[in-house]
Amino acid sequence: MQLERTFLQKLSLFFKGLAMGAANKVPGVSGGTVSFVLGFYEELIYSFRKVNLKAGKLILSGRFKSFFEYTNAQFLVLVMAGSIFSYFSVSLVLDYFLQHYETYVWSWFFGMIIGSIYYIGKDFGEWNTKNIISLIVGASVGIGISFLTPARENDNLWFVFVCGIIGVSGMTLPGLSGSFILILLGNYVLLLVDSVNVLFNVITSLISGDFKVLSDPIKVRYLKIISVFTAGSVFGLISISHVLGYVLKRWHQIVNAIIIGFITGSLGIVWPWKKAIYVIEDSNFLVDKEGNKRVENYERFIPDFSSLDTWIAILFIFVGIGLILVIDYYGRKKK
Repeated sequence: MQLERTFLQKLSLFFKGLAMGAANKVPGVSGGTVSFVLGFYEELIYSFRKVNLKAGKLILSGRFKSFFEYTNAQFLVLVMAGSIFSYFSVSLVLDYFLQHYETYVWSWFFGMIIGSIYYIGKDFGEWNTKNIISLIVGASVGIGISFLTPARENDNLWFVFVCGIIGVSGMTLPGLSGSFILILLGNYVLLLVDSVNVLFNVITSLISGDFKVLSDPIKVRYLKIISVFTAGSVFGLISISHVLGYVLKRWHQIVNAIIIGFITGSLGIVWPWKKAIYVIEDSNFLVDKEGNKRVENYERFIPDFSSLDTWIAILFIFVGIGLILVIDYYGRKKK
């Protein structure tokens, strides 16, 4: 049965979806981690698992109310609406701050991820041999991913569909950044910047009565790309959620240990002090902060503690940790 929610609870879900969507767009940050910390991860996985053959039969037989209740559709609509809306609002603000205050933003996220490790790990339970091995495996994979070199852009529709499946994994797998994976696949800008911007432009043009945009071959190309990417994302959400639901039910502690390890390993991706960064303007390369020199991978370095900027960045790390602790405090207070 679908839970009855008050207006404030519905609004809260929308804003949680907003936060998850914004996190999904930032390379190195996982929307799944946000859903885990904000306390709706398991309901998210459960709800996506309900999109199955039985749900399809309910739709085909015209039993829309039963379908709505069976799939927990109110929850999914609110969370996904928040996530989609964030791509045209909050994520644009994040793009601005990443461009102008990059180190502070990464510091904030770095702190939030440290806080998330504490949040997920504090009620873990017994750390036996299996769980410790799972933790090490998760951390090793997370660290390994952070050192991979990005590929070049590929707009073949079959590959775009695969990108949708893999890219959406950040919503369902805490610690795995879908955006960072898309950077490694070479399609971050194509799918999460250019295509989204074109879609927004087309929608605003259609609302204003300008239907000529639909005859523009470049815009039509981008619309095809984002449609295929969306289809891949939907397929990925449903299929991955079914697998996750199965393994969470049978190996809950082991999966959580892998997640904690993975989140820990991903800290390298959001290390605030980098000489080289991924930028929105050029998806295929890393660019040096001093100019447009192309380099092959991240260069991490130790912060300069004689600089005021370093101490401000460290302050933002503690702000990020503090935010998670506040969420934890109010979460325990509600129980």
